[in-house]
Amino acid sequence: MSKIGIMHPGEMGVSIAASAINNGHQVYWLSSGRSHATRLRAEQQNLIEVKHVTEFCQVCEMIFSVCPPSAAEEVARQVATAGFKGIYLDANAISPQRAMIISQLMKSNHVDFIDASIIGGPAWKPGETWLYLSGKNADVVADCFKTGPLETNIIGEDVGRASALKMCYAAYSKGTTALLISILATAESLGVRQDLYRQWDLDDPVFLKQVDRRAIRITAKAWRFEGEMEEIASTFEKVGLPDGFHKAAAEVYRRMADLKNSVPNTMEQILAAITKI
Repeated sequence: MSKIGIMHPGEMGVSIAASAINNGHQVYWLSSGRSHATRLRAEQQNLIEVKHVTEFCQVCEMIFSVCPPSAAEEVARQVATAGFKGIYLDANAISPQRAMIISQLMKSNHVDFIDASIIGGPAWKPGETWLYLSGKNADVVADCFKTGPLETNIIGEDVGRASALKMCYAAYSKGTTALLISILATAESLGVRQDLYRQWDLDDPVFLKQVDRRAIRITAKAWRFEGEMEEIASTFEKVGLPDGFHKAAAEVYRRMADLKNSVPNTMEQILAAITKI
């Protein structure tokens, strides 16, 4: 049995915590400064509360970081400064180069670092959510989830590989959704959205059935995707490819951020949000 810390158990983090508990581990959470919703999630899954970061870093053998990309480095610095000496896993949607920066920070503080990425929604059912791992001792983390429902896959020892996979996967899945929403907003502004739907129906009725659903289902999480698109843009730029597409996608998601608390949304609300200057 290991003592695992999930600093910020959001919807994804708490599902990973529940999966670890399902495998017989103790999971702790850091309650200082967290919202009432976070507390409810932690209590519902029987996470053990710790109020101060120093105590959190002393009691936990492993710490998993699952937070918005923009907070990944700050969370890592907080842990390193508090004197943590175990295994630190960064499972955030960050570029490979940012993963390397965090890895060097942890190495300089004598902390074992594992690069990770999550593909799929919250891990409540087997075969739906994958934790990809890269780095030395990644097998120690994989062993924490042997009986699921979170699936694991070790893809190498080099830091950055897991993050690179996430960047490439989300570049398509979330990037094309942002493009689709932009197309719909443009068609709406020009008065041809229904005409576009009719043409798509002629081309591929299956695609048409997915159009509005793809746009609407993403609104609750759009506030998180701005930073992810920026990380993808940085990843593309680093290998010499144009980064403008995903910078534009970041702007689309930024304009949708205020829709977080008004779900379910209609397509009209979404299009109005992203065309508003």
